[in-house]
Amino acid sequence: MRKPLLFIWCLCAYASFAQDGYQTPPKPLADLVTAPPTPTVSVDSKGQWMLISERNTATTTIAELSQPEYRIAGLRINPATNGPSRAVYVNNLKLRQVSANATDVQVTGLPANAQISSIQWSPDDSKIAFTHTTDTKIQLYVVDVATAVATKVSDVALNAVLGVPYQWLSDSKSFIVRGIPAERGAAPEISRVPSGPTVQENLGTKAQAATYQDLLKSPADEKQFEYYATAQTMKLGLDGSVQKIGSLGLIATAAPSPDGRYVMIESIHRPFSYLVTVNRFPSKIDIFDAAGALVKTLTDIPLQENVPWGQDAAPSGQRNHNWRNDAPATVYWVEAKDGGDPKRKIAIRDVVYTLDAPFSGEAKEIYAAAYRFGGVTWGNDQTALFSERWNATRKIITKLVNPSNPANPVVLFDRSSEDRYNNPGTPELKKNAYGEYVLDITAANEIYLTGQGASPEGDRPFVDVYSLTTKQAKRLFRSEAPFFERPISILNAEKGLILTSRESQEEQPNYFIRNLKPAPKKGKKAAEPALTQVTFFPHPYPQFKGIQKQQLRYKRPDGVDLTAMLLLPPGYKKEDGPLPTFLWAYPAEFKNAAAAGQVNGSPYQFNRISYWTGAAFVTMGYAVLENASIPIVGEGDNEPNDTYVEQLVASAKAAIDEGVRLGVVDASRVGVGGHSYGAFMTANLLSHSNLFRAGIARSGAYNRTLTPFGFQNEQRTYWQAPDVYNKMSPFMNVDKVKTPLLLTHGEADNNTGTFPIQSERYYNALKGMGATAKLVFLPYESHGYTAKESLLHMLYEMNGWLDKYVKNAPATTPATKTGQMSGEKR
Repeated sequence: MRKPLLFIWCLCAYASFAQDGYQTPPKPLADLVTAPPTPTVSVDSKGQWMLISERNTATTTIAELSQPEYRIAGLRINPATNGPSRAVYVNNLKLRQVSANATDVQVTGLPANAQISSIQWSPDDSKIAFTHTTDTKIQLYVVDVATAVATKVSDVALNAVLGVPYQWLSDSKSFIVRGIPAERGAAPEISRVPSGPTVQENLGTKAQAATYQDLLKSPADEKQFEYYATAQTMKLGLDGSVQKIGSLGLIATAAPSPDGRYVMIESIHRPFSYLVTVNRFPSKIDIFDAAGALVKTLTDIPLQENVPWGQDAAPSGQRNHNWRNDAPATVYWVEAKDGGDPKRKIAIRDVVYTLDAPFSGEAKEIYAAAYRFGGVTWGNDQTALFSERWNATRKIITKLVNPSNPANPVVLFDRSSEDRYNNPGTPELKKNAYGEYVLDITAANEIYLTGQGASPEGDRPFVDVYSLTTKQAKRLFRSEAPFFERPISILNAEKGLILTSRESQEEQPNYFIRNLKPAPKKGKKAAEPALTQVTFFPHPYPQFKGIQKQQLRYKRPDGVDLTAMLLLPPGYKKEDGPLPTFLWAYPAEFKNAAAAGQVNGSPYQFNRISYWTGAAFVTMGYAVLENASIPIVGEGDNEPNDTYVEQLVASAKAAIDEGVRLGVVDASRVGVGGHSYGAFMTANLLSHSNLFRAGIARSGAYNRTLTPFGFQNEQRTYWQAPDVYNKMSPFMNVDKVKTPLLLTHGEADNNTGTFPIQSERYYNALKGMGATAKLVFLPYESHGYTAKESLLHMLYEMNGWLDKYVKNAPATTPATKTGQMSGEKR
């Protein structure tokens, strides 16, 4: 008689986790996924035309994600198209003049079922190029701006496996492309029967590397990578002409010089690696002339498996080969003088060299960096801005250099990269005679700077004019409450016309022409309008108007200033009583407590309710503490992660306490969630505090011994700081978890460190210790989920979890009275 009972029990146990297909959440959540995305806008360099790119949906489908793909060499390849396997495409293009009362002009001649990507304006802004992906190939199209007509350039199929497969030449009539010639042949046939074992060997060399995914794993993988990365550099003309440049090979980049007379080609070659991704494979840098003849081999970079470890490390030898934007044909590159090892004590770490055409002379040193080279913005023969950085101290320096006489660079900015309040902004650029972007330098030796404008009042974007002579800035524009207005382009500096994106809590972002010098029109007393609206994009989800937003500012017990964005449902009043609450966050490391406390974001930004974050659940009646700041500070010789757990718990508790003080947060019904490092945070909070009734952790890493050579900004290896790694690992503290935890993970996660096995093993440990937990693997999804079915199901799971364990949780005695959920485990 017991056998039937046993059989029934097994069925019930199975039913506890069996589920019939993808599920859909309540309509308010589903609407966030299916709402039509706001078009994106790109403006030409003259400020005359804007290109409006439209998408049918912000998501893909699970059927699209399930198409065959190869995950090799750190890449995701669609073998049918010879391009990336995961993309959300633009489906329609429109043009509009940047002026009042202009109307949209539909681009005609677009391919049927358009799948558009890699959009680029021509150097002279008269045309717009884009790629169209069919079921079998990637093709190049061009839009004539004057007629708004698109035409296919050539039947040549492009190879986009290693990135954008084309670049304009300066004549705006031709391109350098990575094409797929017929001589590449058929794809290799890979036998399921191996020819032998896969062998790796190390002969005592240190080769510390991050835990990359999608690496080469076998000789069969090598054959597939070699085939699909193979391309032929070609010059394609709008007249249909085709000219081959160089040989068939694994072409990583093919970049024309600004004057179009040369092409610099980086080609990858064997030996490949099973430890690092394609960007560390051996590569040769060659320069060819426009006729296809080899002019100069600059260098042959060896396999970079043994690069010193750390964010301040760099490969030895030459790296970062590029053309000077401000010169007809001058190449520059960087060389590490410390062997790339940040532990070496040396006065000069990086040196930047240049070499002019015809590349037969000696390279010239143009810049010597005491720290690691951080980039350059070219202007002209007398002006360039070089930067250098050092992550360990968060230092970033910008210097003014005279390229013709670089002996005495002038420091313009020397600051902490963590200090948002003193970020001077980004230089405004303009196109030069070659169609390349360079510094926009005025006759008075001034440049324009635009920035986010972080301040104690929140972000207030700005435009400054900055004197390179006096090193003084004058503010021309600053966003004013109750709007958040962001400069997009300086249309006419002399007239004071700029293009901005303007929004408020209830008003969808749209584009405006702002006149900084409104003056009376001739013969009239009325001044020209200071603000002229250019686009009229509608509210993406008008049914959610009325959501309340408030930027909270509060302190942690150690005095660190914290912020969070509080979202409340439409129509909510404090008299209605405290609400069930969802806290959503992502920790960040700092070396300075003052910088950690700086305000981030603006209370005047549009109430964009993303399906991706905790904000979505304001539509379900929750108070949401969105982007609650979780700074992990380690000043001086102290490392932030030495007290990670203590600072984590203190920050979360401070956010809840502030919500309780305001009377809107029910401390006995708070859930916590996060994605990636936010998932890691969530699991740690459930291990080390009783602040929450439930947690939701998406695509996280939970066992830090599986990332032994560092993670996030932790530069020490596991063997240097085993106690830190173990204390920070939720897997090692799984026996302390008494709070229900929902885990979700993409089965095809390719993010460094967040292998799907992280969630699988953590769930098994939770289950083994008797915790209330659920694991949801999303088929074919990577680190960020993109299929509509996956996103809807994700929200269905999250909503059900919060409903059951937070919103409808049984009442408990408030934490402030009992000491429970006080930040320490009972």
